[in-house]
Amino acid sequence: MARGIMKSMATVSGLIMLSRVFGFARQILISGVIGASGSPVADAFWAAFRLPNMFRRLLAEGAFQAAFIPLFQGHHVGSGHDEAKRFAEDVLAWLVFILTGLSAIVMIFAPAFVFLLATGFKEDPEKFDLTVTFIRIMFPYLALMSLVGLGGGILNSLHKFAAAAAAPLALNVCMIIAVLLYANEDVVITGYAASWGVFAGGIAQLAILIFGAWRSGFLLRLRLPKVTLHVKRLIMLGWPGFIGASALQVNTFIGTNIASREAGAISWLMNADQLYQLPLAMIGITLGIVLMPSMSRAVKEGNEDRARAGLNRGLELALLFAVPAAAALIAMPILICAALYTDFAGDALKIVGRDESAFTLADARATGMALMLFGFGLPAFCLHKVLASAFFARENTKTPMKFSLIAIVLNAVLSISLFPYLSYIAVPIATAIASWTEVSFLARQLGKEGILKPDKRLKSRAPRLVLSALLMGFAIYTVVQFQAELTQIFLGQMWLVLIFLTIAGAALYGGLCLLLGGARLSDVSTALGKSPSS
Repeated sequence: MARGIMKSMATVSGLIMLSRVFGFARQILISGVIGASGSPVADAFWAAFRLPNMFRRLLAEGAFQAAFIPLFQGHHVGSGHDEAKRFAEDVLAWLVFILTGLSAIVMIFAPAFVFLLATGFKEDPEKFDLTVTFIRIMFPYLALMSLVGLGGGILNSLHKFAAAAAAPLALNVCMIIAVLLYANEDVVITGYAASWGVFAGGIAQLAILIFGAWRSGFLLRLRLPKVTLHVKRLIMLGWPGFIGASALQVNTFIGTNIASREAGAISWLMNADQLYQLPLAMIGITLGIVLMPSMSRAVKEGNEDRARAGLNRGLELALLFAVPAAAALIAMPILICAALYTDFAGDALKIVGRDESAFTLADARATGMALMLFGFGLPAFCLHKVLASAFFARENTKTPMKFSLIAIVLNAVLSISLFPYLSYIAVPIATAIASWTEVSFLARQLGKEGILKPDKRLKSRAPRLVLSALLMGFAIYTVVQFQAELTQIFLGQMWLVLIFLTIAGAALYGGLCLLLGGARLSDVSTALGKSPSS
């Protein structure tokens, strides 16, 4: 099972990596054009983008699939192709019906939603009105993403991960094209262009999933919605699962509202969010996507030993990649932000005739502080995806929901109470603490139920992986103190320094893992689909 997980993870991670590279380009481009602090367009756009982007992460990457996949697999394994397809068509009918109405409501009452999303904007009418307009342009993306989530759930259930993992690439490409076409216009016009790019990206993503479903024999027909027993079961299973898988997104929503009270804070947090979402997507979300179908099938076949083994390997892989990523974000956060959003963005924007990035060094420092604090929570974000999958595979969505509600309340209390003293950095601090609290509850409950039983390999390797990451992080932090000298060596380009430190840090971490016994070369062979040599 470990080999299958690694192979599937490699496929999904590679496609997500490509998408995230384009996502970086998108983020750098938009930030370089519309700026951050002092730009009402930047805060308005990123606040408006929060809403559809949050639903994308929930519906295309988490909560919906957590409820849908076990039921769809139950139909496919127990009743065959036709029954599974009929179930999916019943779900599609209700998604179209509900989300069309929801989109209409949000677009009509957009000012009320902006007030809920960013209460602080009421003090700035221009920013408030821009956010309303941007939401109205982008919100139909929600309905599109819900259908993408359904198509992705079907394909992931069939262990065909490529189309769903590649679909987000379309969003990034559409937004990049839209912004490049209007990069030299007034920033308000660029904000409109980026918003329409989101809408176009949703259409492109849906087209990719429809094509993938057609190739797999699951091209769905649109039916009138009917309340069937299976749809009722999905609703009963889905609503607590939606809450259970949404804690991080709801915490982000709360953070956005609180940060709206400080000019530039939403842009800083959004840019930091984009950076830590790269390792989260490649590690946590990828593991969740790959583990869910595997563990669900093992549970339905009555093979609890295989399901537990898959959970152990998932936790091991999460630690293997998440802890060093967190160490790097903590060790060089300001360098990362300055190199990407200021230095590299300035060079890239010269292609379209702009002299420099609108994202200043002050913005880089503010974003870097948030990124460092999010880094402390990154392992928890990744472990949550793995641990929650163990519950969802057993159609238990209520237990994660309870813990998510605790995390949401804790995050809100900490964010609100700390904001007057710590400003915008209260948000990442509260998010990290709430996430670690939720992960602790999930692990404890899985242990009590006998589902989580760390084997000798996990017990042996976990502390060695953590030690390797700590040593690597300390080495990077030490070298970063000589950033000025390094920048001179690399022709004055901070982004070249970042590339050098990333490669050197990865090599050091890999060497330490092998030396200390946190990983073996045979793991690499397994990941590549070859027979292990030892």
